[in-house]
Amino acid sequence: MKPQTHLAIDGYVDQIPAPGTGWGTARFDLVHSPIDADRIAPDTPDTVYACTTEDPNLAAALLNEIQPGDLLRATGTLTQPDNPDAPARLTVDGLEVLEAAPAPVLYDLVLERWGNYAAVFDADRDAVPVFTLDGKWVGEAASPDAILDLINAFENGGPR
Repeated sequence: MKPQTHLAIDGYVDQIPAPGTGWGTARFDLVHSPIDADRIAPDTPDTVYACTTEDPNLAAALLNEIQPGDLLRATGTLTQPDNPDAPARLTVDGLEVLEAAPAPVLYDLVLERWGNYAAVFDADRDAVPVFTLDGKWVGEAASPDAILDLINAFENGGPR
């Protein structure tokens, strides 16, 4: 192994962070793009850092809150492996979300809520599946206009 350096690296999360090898650990890749594109060669690649943390609080945040596309500042100890083809390893001891990725958009599906009920609108179908918010199947309305009738029937113990 080569020398270790403590530093902060800004980069994007490429994939959903994964649990590490032990309890309270997590691993993820951080993709760092060159900051000043005007001063470097146009074909300069991004740098990928293989990150791990053994801090249970950071691991919980990574596994429950961080999504692909989030811009993070990871602080920790950087170790360069002996193999030049392997990514540098960063043992993370501090994490800051600089910019959250935009929420994913469902282009063909829309969820709408009525009190304790939710319906899933699909652009390719007329029928609308309806569920309770705790996931219980209510039924399928023949059209959006029939959703309230279906919910009323369900609440009154009618046919489902």
